Amino acid sequence: MVQAAETHPIETTDSGLDVETWLDSLASVYSPHDISIIRRASDLAQKAHIDQTRASGEPYFQHVLAAANILASLKMDHEAIAAALLHDVAEDTSTTLEELKAEFGSTIATLVDGVTKMDVIDSLPGHDPAMLKEHAQAESLRKMLLAMAEDVRVVLIKLADRLHNMRTLSCLRPQKQKRIARETLDIFAPLANRLGIWQLKWELEDLSFRYLEPDTYKRIAKMLEMRRVERQDYLDALREHLENRLKEANIVADIVARPKHIYSIWKKMQRKNIDYHELYDVLGVRVLVKDMAQCYAVLGVVHSEWNYVRGEFDDYIATPKKNNYQSLHTAVIGPHGRTVEVQIRTHDMNAHAEHGVASHWAYKEGATHDGAFEDKLQWMRQLLDWKEEVSDASDFVDRFKSEVHSDRVYVITPQGKIVDLELGATPVDFAYHIHTEVGHRCRGAKVNQLMVPLTYTLATGDYVEILTVKRGGPSRDWLNPHQGYVKTARARSKIQHWLRLQDFEQNMAAGIQAVDRELDRLGLNQVNTQKLAEQFNCTKIDSFYAGVGRNEIKLGQIVRTAERLLNRKTQEAPIELPKPTRVIETRESGDIKVQGVGNLMTQLARCCKPIPGESIGGYITRGAGVSIHRRDCSNYLRLSAESPQRLIAVSWGQEPDKDYSVDIEIIAYDRHGLLHDVTSVFANNRVNLVAANTLSNKDNNQAKMRLTIEISNIDDLSRVLAKISQLSNVVSARRIST
Repeated sequence: MVQAAETHPIETTDSGLDVETWLDSLASVYSPHDISIIRRASDLAQKAHIDQTRASGEPYFQHVLAAANILASLKMDHEAIAAALLHDVAEDTSTTLEELKAEFGSTIATLVDGVTKMDVIDSLPGHDPAMLKEHAQAESLRKMLLAMAEDVRVVLIKLADRLHNMRTLSCLRPQKQKRIARETLDIFAPLANRLGIWQLKWELEDLSFRYLEPDTYKRIAKMLEMRRVERQDYLDALREHLENRLKEANIVADIVARPKHIYSIWKKMQRKNIDYHELYDVLGVRVLVKDMAQCYAVLGVVHSEWNYVRGEFDDYIATPKKNNYQSLHTAVIGPHGRTVEVQIRTHDMNAHAEHGVASHWAYKEGATHDGAFEDKLQWMRQLLDWKEEVSDASDFVDRFKSEVHSDRVYVITPQGKIVDLELGATPVDFAYHIHTEVGHRCRGAKVNQLMVPLTYTLATGDYVEILTVKRGGPSRDWLNPHQGYVKTARARSKIQHWLRLQDFEQNMAAGIQAVDRELDRLGLNQVNTQKLAEQFNCTKIDSFYAGVGRNEIKLGQIVRTAERLLNRKTQEAPIELPKPTRVIETRESGDIKVQGVGNLMTQLARCCKPIPGESIGGYITRGAGVSIHRRDCSNYLRLSAESPQRLIAVSWGQEPDKDYSVDIEIIAYDRHGLLHDVTSVFANNRVNLVAANTLSNKDNNQAKMRLTIEISNIDDLSRVLAKISQLSNVVSARRIST
């Protein structure tokens, strides 16, 4: 079988370790001398923390023992493990650093001191910015960086400490959970990534994501769990087929399932702007071989066996990532037409990818580190040099936070100042970073004294000079993402502001057309547009339409706001709803919650066919339970006036997981293949077509289609109608409503 490696941290802890059993387990890896030092550190930590407990109620010693166990799993040396056991002793107990130095030597004491200094990270931006302006805070951060650069084990101990804290975060208050999770995702997970320790990075990310976006986390975890057996069967068959082909090529390889981590899945969804259902069928395997030559041989076998996906091949062996990660990545169309991602690397590369600098650490006295290890630490040493370049302590801390993320480039101004920008930034981004007017009047750029186009991608170390004119402004083309002029949000917002002042009339006309089309398409054109504009803080409707035309107000936001307004309009109508004498607990009936009465049969009204996301109301029928209507349905409004006593409050359930029927109308100039193109849109968006009725008028050569489709929510309906409207010859595509 393909070895499954799809763990995700759901209440994962290693608390409750028995110290003697744990020490015995280390005997096969560490010498008796090393074990004796670890045992002494354990005894001292137990004694020092004897009266301390954590928020969960467990003994505090279990925390430091768990941190030490994480380092042991990374196969760190005995000094790092001993320091992990002692890392809170000097700060939280009466034991001093001098006593630790006398008992365990200067190396372990220095490691403990370095971990204590790393607590300054808790004061990074977003928590208490005022503290960052204190010179002492910046100096502590500098000392911490120095300790990291001189002995990377300091940061490894801190990462192990943070990982166990994240594993046991459920015991804290929700507000504190989110603060710690945000800090972990912003600082510690990227720090683990820069040091190449994938094993810690993915778990820190997943645990942070779990507390920052709990609903999304649970949904993706549920999705992975639901199809686990099917995925396993598919991978087993694929492994057997690939193994046979590799044997024919005289290649011995281990094939394992590529770990699927929830945060990385979510990031890919955001990057590709797709839903998790669209990403779900992407499978992954990892092929491990003995040397680099076999990596490329395996790649040849994989590409000869299955068609590869263009644009999805990356050679990180020839060009390693900044953290020295090495591997071949490709995606192929595997059996049954399913996309499979394949990673190919040597066993050594895999060990380095999982453990990063930990895999490079030399345990024996007098040993030296290799070049890859030194490269991972070079960026920390560069940070130390910046201390003298900044006048404000907070600037220094900001530099640290931006550098710990790998998506930054650092370029130099003509005055010799260093400017950090997002990875992929252009000279236009640089110009707007310097000053808004420099950006507006930018007409050319020199990089390293050579003329370059304004779409040039800057790299760290580039010397950049902007050429300007006396008067002028930015081009609208700079906002076109396909032309590549700007990357940063700062530059984009400055350009949009300038254009807002120049092209008000044009933007207003474009906004009117977009809003009218979208509201009509979704059957929401009864909404009061003046009230709609007020919801976006626009007192004048012209400003509202202009904001839509500039893409500052999104159509999705307008649709959801219109839904709420129609609901409010209905509630403000002169209809007196019955007031129950007592409130009965809301009960759920399928995907509809009926308030006031439990276990009532519900059915969606055929006249308006509501879908999740729309405002709904209930009407108690005779013998057919509660009929669910859209709030703006003409039948519902009539029934409200005739029999207000039969109205009942209803709402959608938390996570409706079924599809709902919706009638739509398409008007188009008739052509060959029109119906095929329309149904292809449904197929590509996984929308089920239930019924179709088409009629062609030969007099005006127009075709009118009335279709019934099954859709899950109003956002999906909006997306599908928009794509149909983009088809050639289509005049309009809209929802049919009463």
